[in-house]
Amino acid sequence: MKLLRKYRFFAALLAVELVLLALRPEDAARALSLSARSAAEMLSIIPPVFVLLGLMDVWIPKETMTKYMGRGAGAAGPLCAFLLGSFAAGPLYAAFPIAAMLLKKGASFFNVFLFLGAWSATKLPQMLFEISQLGARFAAVRFALNLAVIALIALLMDKTAGARERAEMLRRAEEMSGKR
Repeated sequence: MKLLRKYRFFAALLAVELVLLALRPEDAARALSLSARSAAEMLSIIPPVFVLLGLMDVWIPKETMTKYMGRGAGAAGPLCAFLLGSFAAGPLYAAFPIAAMLLKKGASFFNVFLFLGAWSATKLPQMLFEISQLGARFAAVRFALNLAVIALIALLMDKTAGARERAEMLRRAEEMSGKR
């Protein structure tokens, strides 16, 4: 029962797929094909992310992370968070295990929120594409607006997250790394 509860979303999707298979086999085949492609993409991205997390866990001491991305890091913290998010590659779901590792290693919540925002909206390859296709002015305006909004959202999230929410995020970060 515990296993079923843990995978209830997957079980619900499987049930929908079986009903779809009975009612509209052609749509079920397309849905299954899309699911298989998404799973293959995910399986090609997640292992390297976890290798990176393992290396971060071993190579970067908690004191170093706290110094550069912790509460008292000054301007270096947001700068590191922003650069780490902007230069990273991959879909947003790959950023969450890294965000958990940052929290576990002592990065401030604000810097982790900033990292996630940068990962989702300010990728360097995206910027280069925009410059080549839409012009430097468009890319600069979009980048500046994104930067301001990301910083505002990170600040609001940092200020509104309660002690219970912070404790839960830290607990989950520790749980992801296998240390409870």
